[in-house]
Amino acid sequence: MKPLRIGVDIGGTFTDLCVLDDTGVVAVGKVLTTHTEPASAVEAVLTETLRAADLAAEEVTQLVHGTTLVTNALIERKGSATALLATAGFSDVLEMRREHRYELYDLDLELPEPLVPRHLRFDVPERILADGTVAEPLDEDFVARLGAELAERGITAVAICFLHAFTNPAHERRAAEVLARVAPGLRVALSADVVPEIREFERASTTVANVYVQDLAERYLRDLERRVHRGGVRPAPHIMLSHGGIATVDTAARYPIRILESGPAGGALAASAFGAAAGETELLAFDMGGTTAKLCVISGGAPLVTHEFEVDRVYRLLPGSGLPVKIPVTDMIEIGVGGGSIARIDPLGLLTVGPDSAGSEPGPVCYGRGGTEPTVTDADLVLGYLDPGYFLGGAMKLDLEAAREVIARRIAAPLGVELERAAYGIHASVNEDMANAARVHATERGKDPARLPLFTFGGAGPAHGAGVARALGAREVVAPPAAGVMSAVGFLTAPLAFDFVRSSRASLRELPWERVDALFAEMEGEGAALLEKSGVDAGGITHTRIAEMRYAGQGHEVRVPVPAAAGARWPDSLVDAFTGAYRERYRRPGPAVGVEVLNWRVVSSGPAPEVTLRLRADRADGDARKGARPAYFEGRFVDTAVYDRYRLRPGDRIDGPAIVEERESTVVVPPGARCAVRADASLVVTW
Repeated sequence: MKPLRIGVDIGGTFTDLCVLDDTGVVAVGKVLTTHTEPASAVEAVLTETLRAADLAAEEVTQLVHGTTLVTNALIERKGSATALLATAGFSDVLEMRREHRYELYDLDLELPEPLVPRHLRFDVPERILADGTVAEPLDEDFVARLGAELAERGITAVAICFLHAFTNPAHERRAAEVLARVAPGLRVALSADVVPEIREFERASTTVANVYVQDLAERYLRDLERRVHRGGVRPAPHIMLSHGGIATVDTAARYPIRILESGPAGGALAASAFGAAAGETELLAFDMGGTTAKLCVISGGAPLVTHEFEVDRVYRLLPGSGLPVKIPVTDMIEIGVGGGSIARIDPLGLLTVGPDSAGSEPGPVCYGRGGTEPTVTDADLVLGYLDPGYFLGGAMKLDLEAAREVIARRIAAPLGVELERAAYGIHASVNEDMANAARVHATERGKDPARLPLFTFGGAGPAHGAGVARALGAREVVAPPAAGVMSAVGFLTAPLAFDFVRSSRASLRELPWERVDALFAEMEGEGAALLEKSGVDAGGITHTRIAEMRYAGQGHEVRVPVPAAAGARWPDSLVDAFTGAYRERYRRPGPAVGVEVLNWRVVSSGPAPEVTLRLRADRADGDARKGARPAYFEGRFVDTAVYDRYRLRPGDRIDGPAIVEERESTVVVPPGARCAVRADASLVVTW
């Protein structure tokens, strides 16, 4: 038997699994997500998929997992009872936030409630100055009394965020020691460990969020370990991080905020890997699942990464309306439209779709699980894009008549239009929403979305890919094999990796290289120790050095890779790299002022795994065309050829209109388009 590697992704509607060996994808699985006990769905899909494919769990050498658990816990406020200890005078930073208003003229501006209520935010007598010197010693007796009282009152988690702890963490570390002595049951998170960098509000918000979900995340991850081992898989699972690396369960349990966007990161990695194999390093990755759609720019063969992210936004597309977390995360935009998104008529009599979703419980009406609201999946079924007898390869039958009835009653009748036009309105509406979001996201990053091939995946993505691409003006859509479980596939392309940061604001020309090199060396030492502890051979560890720079007086930074020979031409080489990155991002030169650095970063990585991204060689034989059915295009139903994706071969070509079906997703090829099968079994739709 060949060694097997498994990726598992928990989404809002389905839990997906992909199995790889050295020949490619050998099995995929998909089950409905169990929201009350997420690890149960992982165990179920693992057991069912291995059994159905006649694969032995003992042959599994790696299992990588991504989850939305942390995101959901923050949004639903299901974390621990948490207190915040802050420098005296700064305990209200979570409430005061920043000066920025995401809607300047809205007098009833809504903001998410802080994770720590005001009566649990405490002023601690202590003060460290910006240069790291102690202005006021820590009042240890105050911390001891407070810790004992918090434990007595049922508080289980404490975040400590003292002023300038990123420069001198001594007071935070001593306060943690005092709390461990007087209240050993408290979970304690230090800002100096979680996010040791400048900007007080974001640092406090991130530290609080980390400890708020830590107990929940650790219990889940340990349960996951037990269930995976019970299923016969011997290696401990690895956990996907939000920026595209993976970590051990122990590391993820210590820093659960780092797995906030672990699922979407896998999809972006898969897009990068497929693109690189085909020689396409500039892409727009489009992931549409059951609950949300995500879009990410792939540039230079890798997904863009940001350190500014918000969760629980009051308004999904408005920065500043959510809880900020400063972690490395794949730079993507997420909107509330997916296969389960609910369609309705708003008070103005207009059709609107999402952001609320039927999810997996009860799911779309056509699932027959108690859903009562029309959804995108119901509309796609009515339009003929989905086969009611082949959903999940026939494992789940869809109720076409129920979908027709609910759309006719809830959408068509109020609008006074025929059923098919109402269903197409739902389909086209979400396509436009996703195209608008993609246009904004790509343009803000200096990219023209019309020039980027759309790499589409997720259970619903390939059915909507051509519509989104046409709305963008793009002329190419790529639908990879196993598109419905692509995030799980992407997990298996990721190396063990972690990100480290130090804040040291200074004018670039005033910094001695020796000081910078010492900062980098310190972080690289931490990274090497962490990776070696996780089983990575020291000879396979690499370190990427990054500087976050800006023109003096600006409020935002640009991330710049530090050239390998920076020491020899310091600081000219870094100035050159910065000005080039600035011009690429903003399409113009910067002002004639000095350059300063705010943060220094190191990404420490193990070797990237070698993977073959194609369907297994023993695909089904026979005629790929399996029949035809009416599908709705350009205002009418058209007789449309239907193909079995597993019988298509590299080099095959299909003219639209056509529908290509596989177990987890369906590719729609509109009239006038052409579809070609690439060597890796990806379908490339052009027009």
